[in-house]
Amino acid sequence: MKLKILKNDNLSGAKHGFFTRLGGESTGIYKGLNCGLGSMDDEKIINRNRMLVAKSMGINQSRLVFVHQIHSSDVITIKKQTAAPVKGDALVTAIKKIALSILTADCQPVLFVDKKNGIIGAAHAGWKGAFTGVLQNTIKSMKAIGAEQDHISATIGPSISQKNYEVGPEFFDALYNYDKYNKIFFYKGNSDRFHFDLVNYSIYQIKKSGVRSVNYIDSCTYENPDLYFSHRRSVHKSEPDYGRMISTIMLED
Repeated sequence: MKLKILKNDNLSGAKHGFFTRLGGESTGIYKGLNCGLGSMDDEKIINRNRMLVAKSMGINQSRLVFVHQIHSSDVITIKKQTAAPVKGDALVTAIKKIALSILTADCQPVLFVDKKNGIIGAAHAGWKGAFTGVLQNTIKSMKAIGAEQDHISATIGPSISQKNYEVGPEFFDALYNYDKYNKIFFYKGNSDRFHFDLVNYSIYQIKKSGVRSVNYIDSCTYENPDLYFSHRRSVHKSEPDYGRMISTIMLED
């Protein structure tokens, strides 16, 4: 099956793709383009899937650069090609032909570009990373290597929608007690449950950093099993594991 790759005009100036699960060689619960070495899928198949991604980006697989994602606010600046991923949740670079890559399965892949200055970024933003500042830190790290705030554009890729993101009262209390304004990102669910709007919360965080050019791909990972892997859906279906989608961005020559 052919790869299905979502793109966004807001990221013009950099080659990029929000890859779905379509295509690839994985089977069973990982069927399709599972690119997550953290899953229990066959490592050789995962690497073949990553090779397909690299081919579609027009580079060797060694030019796909990852972080070992830990739901943090840590950003790694790539100054030269690196083989082993370091711990963190975002990457920035000014180097051409290196594809910054993020893995997700309900969390947000967020890609950034400053076309004028040739700076890109990629962030993995679940609620914890967004709350602790991974998006703001990505923007700061881009600016530290030459990006200009007014020229940065960002796009949030497919992630879990608010209606499918049910959380407990302790989650609401943590965000509300930190900033009363955060109440607008929740609506009340059944019993003591709430539903959290991760996408608009992240847009708010990005805009607070002064970046105005931000949009998102309105497609829910949880409710589209043919297109996306979803951690939460796998839990609700009592599946033992789940695959990961890849999103990647690269400066061309």
